[in-house]
Amino acid sequence: MALTKNDLMNSLHQRLKLRKCKSLELLESLLEIMKKRLESGEEVRISGFGKFSVKDKRERRGRNPQSGEDLMLEPRRVVTFRCSEVFRDKINRGSD
Repeated sequence: MALTKNDLMNSLHQRLKLRKCKSLELLESLLEIMKKRLESGEEVRISGFGKFSVKDKRERRGRNPQSGEDLMLEPRRVVTFRCSEVFRDKINRGSD
């Protein structure tokens, strides 16, 4: 099951004892800051969690899986996430 924006808002509401509208405002602000930084090509590093960064992809050959037709994929930018060692170790240990 995926974690949604609504789930995050409810968690902030419960943990920080904020009104739901303030929790949503806080979450939206945080996401907007992250999006602006990534749009400008900067990395977003969150200690103990990981690093979001933007990578440029070159033009490349591809294939339409439905028709099998060859095509050229346009150059594009993608967001990548690299997990911190601390977080990776915690995931691999499982929940204690």
